[in-house]
Amino acid sequence: MFTGIVTAVGKITAIERRGDLRVTVNCPFDPGTIAIGASIACAGICLTVVDKGGRAGDAWFAVDVSAETVARTANETWQQGAKLNLEPSLRLGDELGGHLVTGHVDAVGRVADWQPDGGSTRITIAAPPDLAPFVAAKGSITIDGVSLTVNTVDDRPDGAVHFAVNVIPHTADVTTLGSLRQNGEVNLEVDTIARYLNRMQALKTVT
Repeated sequence: MFTGIVTAVGKITAIERRGDLRVTVNCPFDPGTIAIGASIACAGICLTVVDKGGRAGDAWFAVDVSAETVARTANETWQQGAKLNLEPSLRLGDELGGHLVTGHVDAVGRVADWQPDGGSTRITIAAPPDLAPFVAAKGSITIDGVSLTVNTVDDRPDGAVHFAVNVIPHTADVTTLGSLRQNGEVNLEVDTIARYLNRMQALKTVT
């Protein structure tokens, strides 16, 4: 489990195709604090550390990314030089600064609009129809691993949904959200509570 509070931005320095992708990520962590087999959220995707090295402040870790994961995440996530929001898994007793995040991407969204809003930036994301029931104003959503609050929701005639979030300057500076561009793809994960409530409602309707 994660909280959607990014602790560092890493950079993909190597990609090796060996059935799955073996992806090496450079990061400012201390390799002594990274355990083989541990989970790290990379751009909102829960992945398992299979190798590590380097030194404190200039470390690296490797993860294996399956074809299923590649197919269900944003195209630009798995490219040489790509930057990834990183968050180690939540430990018992840690502060829950964002919201409960599983690291399982529900859909790929697209940046539909990007406008200054006071000192912040208002980003509008276009999401597919199957995500529409899970997006609610003042609810939580994860964009590329970052926990954000939904400000507005606009249901579209084709069943898709556009929703807007505000990104404050600090978040833009310490995550990859500050470098998003028009029509760029993002990994989306809906709030876990919304997912279960939708499932319960579906079963209630059937019975």
